[in-house]
Parts: sequence; C-alpha cells; structure tokens
Amino acid sequence: MSAPAPGPLPPGSTIGIVGGGQLARMLAMAAARLGYRVAILDPDADCPAAQVATRVIAAPYADKLALRSLAEISAVVTYEFENVPVEPLREAVVGVPIRPQPDALEVSQDRVVEKAFLNGIGVATAEWRAVDGEEEIDHALHELRGDCILKTRRMGYDGKGQAVIRHRSPESGVFEALGSVPAILEAKVPFAYELSVIAARGLDGSCRAYDPAVNVHRLGILRRSTVPGEIAPAVAAEAQAIAFRILQRLDYVGVIGVEFFAQADGGLLVNEIAPRVHNSGHWTEAACAVSQFEQHIRAVGGLPLGDTTRHSDAVMENLIGAEVETAAALLAEPNAVLHLYGKREVKAGRKMGHVTRIAPRG
Repeated sequence: MSAPAPGPLPPGSTIGIVGGGQLARMLAMAAARLGYRVAILDPDADCPAAQVATRVIAAPYADKLALRSLAEISAVVTYEFENVPVEPLREAVVGVPIRPQPDALEVSQDRVVEKAFLNGIGVATAEWRAVDGEEEIDHALHELRGDCILKTRRMGYDGKGQAVIRHRSPESGVFEALGSVPAILEAKVPFAYELSVIAARGLDGSCRAYDPAVNVHRLGILRRSTVPGEIAPAVAAEAQAIAFRILQRLDYVGVIGVEFFAQADGGLLVNEIAPRVHNSGHWTEAACAVSQFEQHIRAVGGLPLGDTTRHSDAVMENLIGAEVETAAALLAEPNAVLHLYGKREVKAGRKMGHVTRIAPRG
C-alpha cells in the first residue's frame, strides 16, 4: 500500500498492529467502532486479538517478510508492546508510517537508555548505575548507598528480570541468576504511593492526558488502579506536565503510559515509560467517553484527540490466573464493567481480564 495521504485515515482503512495480546485486542475493538479494519501480526494464530481482527499474520515479530506483508495491507502500523524488535520493523515497514515512531521503542527497550533520556530532558528518576558484570555490583552498591533493585536492561515486565539486593548483605550469584545479561542497578527509593499518567499526542502535536491513577502492585504485577486517588492537584498537574514533556521530546504520536513514584514531600520520580496503551489506563473504557484505546487509534490515524474528562470515579482490578473464575459473580455486581481477554489457558500470574467498578464522581 502506498503512503496514506495527509490527514485522517478514511473509514475502511486497515491499521496494522504488531502483537496480538489483550492490548491489541482492545485496540482492534476501538478501531472497529471508528470504522477501521485491523491486521495483526503475532506468532500465535489464535492470540486474543485474532478473535476480533480482520486479518491475522501468524509469524515471529522479527520476520521481515511478514512485517512487509503487514505494511502492504496497512495504511499505518502500530504496536501493542515495547519488546518488538526495532531493526526488522524499520527495515521491513516501508512506505507507510509507524506510529509511535521506532525511536520511542529504542528508548523504552533499554532501561539504561531510558533513564539517560529522562535525566537528559530534566526528568528525575531513582539513582542508577549500569552493571555489566557481577564484579561491578559491589562498587555500584557502595555508590548508591542503600538497598537496590537489579534489573535486566531489556525484556523485563510484570516483575520479571529483577531482584532486590540488600546493601549490607549482597547476594552472590544474583547477576548470574538474571541470565548474566547487561543490567541496571537502581536505588530503592522510599515513596508514599505509585501513580501513572496515560497521555497522548496527536499528529498535529496536540497533547491530552487522563487523570492520574494511584496504583497498587503485588509481586511486580499491577493489581489495582484507582481514580481519583489521593493526589494533590499540584502533583497531578506536574505528572501530566512531565508526560507531555516526554511526548514532545520524542516527537511521539499515540498513547503513552508514564509510571511514577510519589515521594512524601510531593516530589515525583519517573519509574518507567511504556510507548503504548497501558494496564493502568484500562479504567478509561468504563469511566470516560473516549478510552485510551480509542485515543491511540485516533492519534495514529491522524484524527482529533478525544476528551479525556472522567464522567465517573473508577477502581480497576486485574483478574490474574484463577481469579477469572469469579467472572459470573462480577457480572452480577451493579456498576461493574467486566472485560475478559479470551485467553485459552489459565496460568498463575497471567492477566486474564479486568473489572472496573464505577461510581458517580466525588
């Protein structure tokens, strides 16, 4: 397909999505409401998004021939997660735009690059050191002066690829246990709570943000997002301003998730950025007229960004593993909006769906 003409994608256009998990599934559902078709590229022909997509290309994410085929039938290509191989994407997807652009993927895929980018644009993070071997850990621990978290530089998610290291009793072999791959050591910071901002930037450079959510994690997995949380207005405004700064500096088009640690004095540290729709923004499909999924489709399709105002308060909870078996009971609850992801197999620690409970504002 030749490059689309400037302006909004016309109804009937195909949006290509690399990745076919639950985020792609919800993006495809939002795209259908706006009159678009969706093509998915995923190694699993029966991935969650395949159940709602127009077309599925079953192939590895790095398969250049498959990526080229996706580009040929799409007017724009996007992705649902940040571990998409960048170079095959750049080389194979030609003639149509990739939104968000691959530069944003490169920044988010490597935690050292991400932290350096954030610090370079004046955004505070926890102190950190790059660690490329076991022998460097003791020295980095001494410099950071306290308990730390060792994380692989790449491919970690939902608490995977990381380990806590105590300052006074560091464990030997922890680097090897993480696969002896390049890592980052981050100072463990005291914080009052965790929050996140879901923001978007359109093709015209305009930016919108949803109200920040207060998040609770267990074992590295998001359990609950609450909106509104007990966030001071000044803190909420600063978090949104930081998200906008990141979007502008990356020349970003699409939705982004920015996770923060809020300190007791009101200061904010960015934990990480996700160049995609984000788990902590799932509440928007129940509590806003325009969800984060529709917002992303609007942005990558060159449409005007939608209103991010909440019409309801919301508490979103993930259904993890066997918790999905409570679905029938959840459907009996008033003001509970259930979303199941269509995954065939229930596994411990696997996100199977989510439920959002809404209430009148205030």
